[in-house]
Amino acid sequence: MNESELMVLPLVVRIERAAPPERTDALEAAAMAVLSVLDDPGEWAAELLAWQSTGKIRKVVRRARGAEWRRAEALPGRTVEHRTAEVRVHPPVPLDDWPRDLARLQVSGTELHDTAEPGPPAPPVLWANPGLVMSAGKAMAQAGHAAQLAWWASDQEERAAWRAAGLTVSVRDAADQGDFDAKVAAGLPVVRDAGFTEIEPGSCTFVAEAPWLFGRVARR
Repeated sequence: MNESELMVLPLVVRIERAAPPERTDALEAAAMAVLSVLDDPGEWAAELLAWQSTGKIRKVVRRARGAEWRRAEALPGRTVEHRTAEVRVHPPVPLDDWPRDLARLQVSGTELHDTAEPGPPAPPVLWANPGLVMSAGKAMAQAGHAAQLAWWASDQEERAAWRAAGLTVSVRDAADQGDFDAKVAAGLPVVRDAGFTEIEPGSCTFVAEAPWLFGRVARR
């Protein structure tokens, strides 16, 4: 497959200078935005099918504020509001043919911080590899990948229960490297990065954990 055939799922996080979102909120909102279009693609069904049929699930996170955010809102898309965060997901686009108002947004260096320790996670939980350093934008894309792999690993009944719960997720750092590696070894859905940005190819970035996913692993 050549570069012109590749498609990406654009995500835009709203980062106003005076009130940036909490990092954990932004990561969870990104994952929920991805789940939203997987569950109900609506008029973008063809674009979602084309994107997923490539065998790649590449996502790119850009940031916007003020007029930039308003222009992003005017384009086809869906906004997920989650506590302090707003993330807008747009239909997949060719890698080299983004809408102008999205292409002009900055992608690198997106950084956010938590001002307080996140509370106890509620399942499903997307666990980040504590041994990797990722910008907030990179981590948002990786959390979106983990949510997508968990969705693919769930059957219709499990998806219905997840939908009834609002397609929520928790994102947390694993307790330590041993804890993260044990979750990977358990056969849970794990994201192995392609290595386009920031980290080495093949790095395990996130693992998705939910009670029904353990059941699915046990039935393999």
